[in-house]
Order: sequence, then structure tokens, then C-alpha cells
Amino acid sequence: MTAALADRVRAAVAAVTDPELRRPLGELDMLRDIIVTDGVAEVGIALTIVGCPAADRIERDVRAAAASVEGVSRVDVAVGVMSPDERRALTERLRGGRAAREMPFGPDSLTRVIAVTSGKGGVGKSTLTANLAVALAARGLRVGLVDADVHGFSIPGLLGLVDDDGLPPAPTRLDDLILPPVAYGVKVISIGMFLRRPGEAAAGAVAWRGPMLHRTVQQFLTDVYFGDLDVLLLDMPPGTGDVAISVGQLLPHADVLVVTTPQAAAADVAVRSGLVARQTGQKPIGVIENMSAMALPDGTVLDLFGSGGGEAVAHALSSDGRDVPLLASVPLSPALRTGGDDGRPVVIAQPDDPASLAIEAAAAALATRPRGLSGRSLPLKLG
Repeated sequence: MTAALADRVRAAVAAVTDPELRRPLGELDMLRDIIVTDGVAEVGIALTIVGCPAADRIERDVRAAAASVEGVSRVDVAVGVMSPDERRALTERLRGGRAAREMPFGPDSLTRVIAVTSGKGGVGKSTLTANLAVALAARGLRVGLVDADVHGFSIPGLLGLVDDDGLPPAPTRLDDLILPPVAYGVKVISIGMFLRRPGEAAAGAVAWRGPMLHRTVQQFLTDVYFGDLDVLLLDMPPGTGDVAISVGQLLPHADVLVVTTPQAAAADVAVRSGLVARQTGQKPIGVIENMSAMALPDGTVLDLFGSGGGEAVAHALSSDGRDVPLLASVPLSPALRTGGDDGRPVVIAQPDDPASLAIEAAAAALATRPRGLSGRSLPLKLG
């Protein structure tokens, strides 16, 4: 009876999910001895590293899972740490046979990669990218987000991934793997997470040029453990500079989503970002117009930035016969701005806001266009 009860406790604890790796503890070989005597369950677990930031949550979830088993009256949890050999075996298993520094998002990957670009800064590209990621995750998709806007990183703040000092969390390292923090179901990585300076009120600035920028983007794509993703979004810096060129080299098969505002000054340069992406082999798949007309309480409409920019960009990128639709026009919205400042995306905080509805429409269009298998070889071996 005691052995059977211990087996039930083991099964319950094995199903607990590691909040960073997003996989069950049993699958990660994090369980140790489990003994039940007179209703007291002694549960041993091994964390991946010393000082694991998820330690308290894992211990709490393990305790709750064991206590939920009928016949258990008390739970004692013994927390240890994996040995170097165990950790090395885990990292190899997480890579799934892929060598270190090998690109997991190549042309044969089932993950759809979408680079969100704009011609100029200040059009709300990062805010839209963060909200799109959260909206896609809320639809049940596995979503990753790379803040590739290295000089102007803002994704951690937009998603609430900051501490009381406004600084992003430092990612956990598992040997040479980097585990991205998770917000609203989205796995996130940003250079801001690596620039913490104790005693300072803000993350440090980045003053890098081409080679450093290229290595950073490459490391985000190869060394960060995103696991199996349906969609990987990249928040690109504005314009067509070093990072855009690097992403074009590293991910020539990526789709591109172009963000503009209604005014001609933004639309004209937004077209260029789509055209440059196409030159690297990437495919523009749609346009989102941000800061479009806002309906006022008295029934009038505020066209602060004019109109027609989104349609103009979509038309210009479709001029060669390829269909690049205008996926959404997101109106000016105090709620969208407030959500960004508070770290609570508007699609979660105020789902009925007009901006939320427009972003959800764009997310729905993206979610119904998964990457297909046509034209790609499958990793099958004949016995």
C-alpha cells in the first residue's frame, strides 16, 4: 500500500511544470527519492542550478501536487541541485540533438518567424509587437519574442518584465543555454536583461556597431532555449540598418510585418523596410497601421496623423502582383498607451478597447496562416 501511494505521489509530482523550461519535472529528470510513511510524503527534487529563481515556485507546486494525493497528510520537500553531468545531459536533451550554436529556426523549422519592422521610429511598433505576441499566446499558440531593437529595447517594460526599480530580470543560464523569462505565456529575450547594473535606476545603454549587433542577434536565436514554438516574433529596430541586414542573413525565410502610421512621412519609409526585407528573401505578409483615426465621445473622429498610410504601404508592397494586405488599422487609444506604461498589454487589460479589437483582428489573420510543409524536407529516416 505504501509503495503504491509513493507511486501516486511520484506521478503527481512528475506532472509539475518547471516555469522556466515549461516541461514536466519528470521529463526533466528533476525527481529524486519519494517515500511515504504513515501519510507523510518525503519528496526529493533537484533544481537545475544553485540559486534557481524559480525555486520557491517549484517547491510550492511540488508540495501542492503531493498533498493533493489521497492518503497524504503531510509533505516534506528536500531540494537539491543537479550535478554537472546531469545538467549537461539535460541541456543536450533540450537541444534535441542540435549542436551548440546551431540555428533552430532554419528553413526546415516548423516555427513561423515573423519580423515586425517599420521605416522610422515612434510608430508604436514595439507596443504592437508585444500585444500581438500576447494575443497569439492567448489563442493557444506557443510564442517567443526576441527584442531585436538592441539600441531602443522596450519589450520587457511593455510586458511587465521589470522589478521595482524598473529593471528587466536577468535570464537563468543552464550551462550554455539561456532560459528566457515568460510573460503572459510569451517567452521573451531582450538585451536589456543583460545590462543590469546594481545601484543604478536604469539598464545601461548599448553603443555597438555591426559585428557586435550581429553576434547578439545570432546568440538570441541560437543560445536561448525557446523550446517548440509555433510563432517567433522579432521586434526589429526601425529602418534598414545593421540588425535588419543580420536578420536577413540569419533568417532569410522569415515573414515580415510592416508597421506604419497613417501619415505619408511614415508610410513612404515603411515601404522601404518591406522592400529591403524582400531583397534578402524575406516575405512581407501584411501591414498594420497604428495611430489611425480615433472616435471621440461626441461622435466626431480625430484624424491626428491623417489617413491612408496603411493602405498606401500595402498597395506599394503589392504592386508586383504579390498580395500584402492591410491587416488592421489600430486607432489612437489612451488604453493602449496606459497598458504599455503599466506593463499590462491592452489586449489583456482592456480587451473591448477599439485598439484591442484591431490588434486581435491582426492576430487572428496571422494565427490562421501557419507555416506549411510544402517544399520542405522532413527529418525522416528509412529503416
